[in-house]
Amino acid sequence: MGRPDLLATLDHGTGAPGPPPTWDNIQVDHERVIRDGTARLSMASNVTEACQWTVAALARYAPATISVLLEVHDRLRCIAATGSWQVFSTVPPATGVVGRVHTTGHTVVVTDVAADPDHLPVRPDVTGEVCVPVPGPSGRPVGVLDLLWSEPADLAAWRNTAERLAERLGARIVALGGPPTETRGEKLLRHAAALATAPTEWELRHAAVTAAREVSTLSAAVLVLAGHRGPRLAEPTTTPSELEARIRASLSEAGSGALGRMVDLAHRYGAGYTLGETGQPTGDDHAALARAGVRTLVAVPVGSADDAGLLLVADERRLRPDPTTVNLMELLAGQACSALDRLHAVARLREQASSDPLTGLRHTGPFGERIAAATPGRTALLAIDVDGFKSVNDTYGHQAGDRVLVDLARALEGALRQNDELYRTGGDEFVAVIEVNRPEEAVRVAERLTEAARRIGRTISVGVALPHPDEPADRTLHRADQALYRVKREGRDGVRMAAA
Repeated sequence: MGRPDLLATLDHGTGAPGPPPTWDNIQVDHERVIRDGTARLSMASNVTEACQWTVAALARYAPATISVLLEVHDRLRCIAATGSWQVFSTVPPATGVVGRVHTTGHTVVVTDVAADPDHLPVRPDVTGEVCVPVPGPSGRPVGVLDLLWSEPADLAAWRNTAERLAERLGARIVALGGPPTETRGEKLLRHAAALATAPTEWELRHAAVTAAREVSTLSAAVLVLAGHRGPRLAEPTTTPSELEARIRASLSEAGSGALGRMVDLAHRYGAGYTLGETGQPTGDDHAALARAGVRTLVAVPVGSADDAGLLLVADERRLRPDPTTVNLMELLAGQACSALDRLHAVARLREQASSDPLTGLRHTGPFGERIAAATPGRTALLAIDVDGFKSVNDTYGHQAGDRVLVDLARALEGALRQNDELYRTGGDEFVAVIEVNRPEEAVRVAERLTEAARRIGRTISVGVALPHPDEPADRTLHRADQALYRVKREGRDGVRMAAA
């Protein structure tokens, strides 16, 4: 990378043309570099200008890729840089050489980037790196000044120059109020990552309302979700603000009809917002919000017409949300909806993976987890086998056999108590896990199951076992199976308690 303005000033002693100079034998006047680098800093009207002028001044003398990265929220953001095929826009905390310098506050000089695992691959021909901290008001770095070299250079001399320039740049940044704040677009991008990775619906709702307040700069956000009986207010994930509490109370008092009309209005015509003008009438659909003290409102549809929800972002101040704010809220609502669909899809897959596709009952995997947590003396296992099931399959076919299993599963579920659990563990084999106070209680539940089977024209054999202290779950189930086989030998259609 040549610098014609600098090369033209070089005197090779004889005045006669000499060999072209290279950057490793040019004697750079580092004091001049520092003077030029600080000359315009005092005139910079903002932090971006200060960073750009520092980089431009250095680029006149240093054949390097130069960048200034400042701390913005929880990342290092590139504020100014010389041309390069790739410049990282933001860098996560403590990532790369720049992150190491920002975290420790100590300059790093890398003479062989191939040997440093933290080096970020900005360009393929880089051989060395000088990265210095840009100090803040208390000495803690607010960012870094980074120089990447692809030609031989006196890195020790450039380290000293870069540190002195970074100190002056840091002082100007402090004088201008510190590093720039996140733009609303950057905030939305950060929150979008939280929405995309939320593991539960609760955390997703929390991320959505937090993002809505922070990106819009309004003080309250309330999420309305679709429900079986119409739209419903999503439960708050944290203690609601005073305005959010009033909004919730007023909407609840207004009833589901008013909430439904607001949702329908948004999905029919799109997002809406106030213009902050006094003396304008409030429609009946929004009267509840006005009574709650809302003076500024952005209402954005969430989901599809078949699964309609609403995002309400509000404030007590009379403001004028600009169209950009509304657009950002629409993007946020779209992200939240996609993330919610993802959670529901994962839940369905998990349910399918843990359920028997024929009967809908949970099967072997969840059963193993449940009996592993059984309480000795309080948990009973009921091993259940359908009597004569093979003859049904042989005589009427597998479709008839499947119908028997489905009907029997429903009958047995209906005979169990609320917290009892029924599993299908084999072709015609089921296991019920129930909580009891006494062994005879388990026998009574088993007898209810046999009666339920008889009511649909089938019979079952049931073996009952209660886990002993420190007894492996598979051993308990084995004892229940032995009791079941005894019922089979004695004529089927009955219940037997396992031997101790």
